[in-house]
Amino acid sequence: MPRFADALYNIALTLWVGGLWAIGYVVAPTLFATLGGDRPLAGMLAGKLFELIGWIGLACASYLLLFELLHNGTAVWRRRAFWLLVVMLLLTVVSLFGVQPLLAQIKADALPREVMESVLRNRFATWHGVSSVLYLVQSLLGLLLVVSAGRGPR
Repeated sequence: MPRFADALYNIALTLWVGGLWAIGYVVAPTLFATLGGDRPLAGMLAGKLFELIGWIGLACASYLLLFELLHNGTAVWRRRAFWLLVVMLLLTVVSLFGVQPLLAQIKADALPREVMESVLRNRFATWHGVSSVLYLVQSLLGLLLVVSAGRGPR
């Protein structure tokens, strides 16, 4: 059974961090490049994907943190992997339940115009920038976690 738990750790880590990188740095830019004439559609699709990876992150972080706690006991407080996971989880929560709903509300307030054609353009751009920085930090922390987990989940 420990082998299954170890394998599930690696799968959850791969799914979360790989998803962050794939969606944020491959899929979203491709959407905007491909749908260049329809930026609102590209933005809506990218937003749905960022929301999805947020929920995946919550699920994966829950398992990964539980694994760390059960596997390492009180020594978990001294483990870099544990703290990387905690910070990544916090960034996910802030993004999913704070920034993303705020961006959605700004878009709704701009209706019937597109947000980038409204007086709310600067506010949206500012919060979109905050979201991008949070995502970048989370992605880099995930990279550190993957590199440090190269020796296994312990």
